[in-house]
Amino acid sequence: MAKTEDVVDVAADGAPAESALGYEQARDELIEVVRRLEAGGTTLEESLALWERGEELAKVCRRWLDGARARLDAALAEVSEEGAEADRA
Repeated sequence: MAKTEDVVDVAADGAPAESALGYEQARDELIEVVRRLEAGGTTLEESLALWERGEELAKVCRRWLDGARARLDAALAEVSEEGAEADRA
């Protein structure tokens, strides 16, 4: 198992900044964090570091999903507008 310092170092040095993470990359790392937490065998400090990283990753995923929802809503509104204009013509 990784030590707390390893978890922090990976997050700080090995992984891209949260803003640069793609959805799939953040999701996959989050799945790994959850797997490690569920497996147990980590110290309290390690568990807390993993939990904090998981919270950061969950926020990244939420931002991506919120952005995707906004884009979808905008596209649907545009299609609806075009349909309404076609009906008036």
